[in-house]
Amino acid sequence: MESAAQEITKLLERVKTIDLPEKLREIVTVRLTQLTKLTNSPSFLPEFDSMERYVDWITDLPWDKRSKDTLDLVNAKKILDTNHFGLADIKERVLEYISVMKLKEEKGEGADIYRAPILCFVGLVGTGKTTIAFSIAEALGRPIARIPFGGMGDPLDLRGQSRMHPEAEPGKIIKALRTCQSKNPVILLDEIDRVTDQGRSSIMGVLVELLDPKQNHAFTDYYIDFPFDLSEALFIATANNTTNIATAVMDRLEPIAMPSYTDQEKITIAQKYVLPASVKSAGLPEGSLVIDDDVWANIVRPLGYDAGIRTLERTIDGIVRKVAKMIVEGKTQSAHITSENVKQFLPQ
Repeated sequence: MESAAQEITKLLERVKTIDLPEKLREIVTVRLTQLTKLTNSPSFLPEFDSMERYVDWITDLPWDKRSKDTLDLVNAKKILDTNHFGLADIKERVLEYISVMKLKEEKGEGADIYRAPILCFVGLVGTGKTTIAFSIAEALGRPIARIPFGGMGDPLDLRGQSRMHPEAEPGKIIKALRTCQSKNPVILLDEIDRVTDQGRSSIMGVLVELLDPKQNHAFTDYYIDFPFDLSEALFIATANNTTNIATAVMDRLEPIAMPSYTDQEKITIAQKYVLPASVKSAGLPEGSLVIDDDVWANIVRPLGYDAGIRTLERTIDGIVRKVAKMIVEGKTQSAHITSENVKQFLPQ
């Protein structure tokens, strides 16, 4: 079993050389040393596989890795304005947060000392809750991980499963940290109101711990079984409404209402953001699609009122695809949509 001993030695070397909390290093070293005494046991292979998986996880976590914040208000405002139309109050709130971080850094106190507000964007489908979170991460220069809560019914999805179970693995929080490779990422808790009725109370209990600065500095995933400091992470939550969110969770959130868009706002969003993005995505030549101003009312509301812009995005994508097909078939090199021909371009 010399090869088994060599494999254990490799794991021991990895644990010694990787930057880990000293207490965790000691615990894992003891366990690996004990494992060398089981090389002739029938239970050795399962135990070794389990320890190898565990070492892979703990040595790939950002225990002391941080991303450098970009605390530039001009750049942050430019990013927010480029990605989102309007939402002045929300943008102002983000810029205030960055300003406080910058002052802390200039005083030499460290930007990470400032406890970030836990923003919760509340609004109807398609009002931009998720995309504003990604823009905040881009403005700060931080990596972002999204954790979808829709249909989640088991708190172990967040907290992981004990290694006593053969197929155990860490929860979504630890997985997000591993993906971001930073202990101060933006973690998007998406649609926290859409967990199942059966798992609601226990999942809300985990959220209380996650979002409480007095508790999340020592968040313990059942698989990792060692405290991880989440106090530097910026949590952003989204919800369609707050009815199904526990009071204790709401107490730790700063709810921000995402407004529904008026028809005129949608037209501006379509012209400045949605159409250029759709044309670029489809590979249409520049200037090959022109839409008259008086046509936009039909495009914005083809089937009635919609609070968000997802229907608008689908409609514009449909128009762009029709034009792309016409160009590929050689029927035209460009398309000019007017009030007379708009119906033949609108998706049915």
